[in-house]
Amino acid sequence: INAEYMGNSKMSFFGFGQTAEIEIVLNDSDRKKVDVKKEDGTKEKLPLYYDGETVSGQVRVNLKNPGKKLEHMGIKVEFVGQIELFYDRGNHHEFANLVKELAAPGDLMKSTVYDFEFQNVEKQHETYTGINVRLRYFVRVTITRRMTDVVKEQDIAVHTLASFPEMNNSIKMEVGIEDCLHIEFEYNKSKYHLKDVIVGKIFFLLVRIKIKHMELAILKRESTGSGQNMYHENENVTKYEIMDGAPVRGESIPIRLFLAGFELTPTMRDVQKKFSVRYFLNLVLIDEEDRRYFKQQEITLWRKGGAAMSRKDKEREAIKKL
Repeated sequence: INAEYMGNSKMSFFGFGQTAEIEIVLNDSDRKKVDVKKEDGTKEKLPLYYDGETVSGQVRVNLKNPGKKLEHMGIKVEFVGQIELFYDRGNHHEFANLVKELAAPGDLMKSTVYDFEFQNVEKQHETYTGINVRLRYFVRVTITRRMTDVVKEQDIAVHTLASFPEMNNSIKMEVGIEDCLHIEFEYNKSKYHLKDVIVGKIFFLLVRIKIKHMELAILKRESTGSGQNMYHENENVTKYEIMDGAPVRGESIPIRLFLAGFELTPTMRDVQKKFSVRYFLNLVLIDEEDRRYFKQQEITLWRKGGAAMSRKDKEREAIKKL
């Protein structure tokens, strides 16, 4: 068992001469670890799970004063899926909560280890930390006390997987300013996996303004809330210069943009009616007077399953083929 994931904070409490700390040790020694962004922008490595996989491990309650009892009103372990809106911190939305009792009310006379297992847990959403929202999964242990409960949490990472889309049409669009500019652009498809390559071309049909620069940007739009309380945050993931200099009529410019090097997530639509994450290709033209002309087109991003597809994902794909 990898000690790095043994719940590193020491939650201790005082009362009746006994103190204790809780450790959560997940059975994750052979599990891949991935970087997950924390609220403060730093990253931590967490064990990676998929939908339908079992989450198991040990809870260690370590008493600090031998010979003195620890009075409690029950010990429980939970598996929690939770959405936190940073502007509404008092209200956390739990969309998943499984509970197992580890100990009935009583006294602990010595340090004790409890095994726990949540079998084939549904994890329908991907872990995500954005500007205004966080979706997280974690194991939580609670020792209930008369005065103050003792709580310890251990996060995990979850990725959602998908198979190749059945329909994946190319994108063809025209952009024009009457009698000044008319261009066509085409992208090879509308849905891309996170390691994919965007391939396309731009064709100039009419050029009567002096274009000096053109770039393609990937725009990430995070939407939280609903109705009048909807918040949108736009973030430029990357900018890709596709032309430096004036194009001429009939010129065609190729586009190749590799997605693997960027921090991208799958597209998320209306997750638990709390938030969405969408991606757009933003084509920007700048003329010699620094006027900007742009056209946005939404694309769908998905995480490629391959050999790592979870049991439930494979079941869903088999059902689709029936």
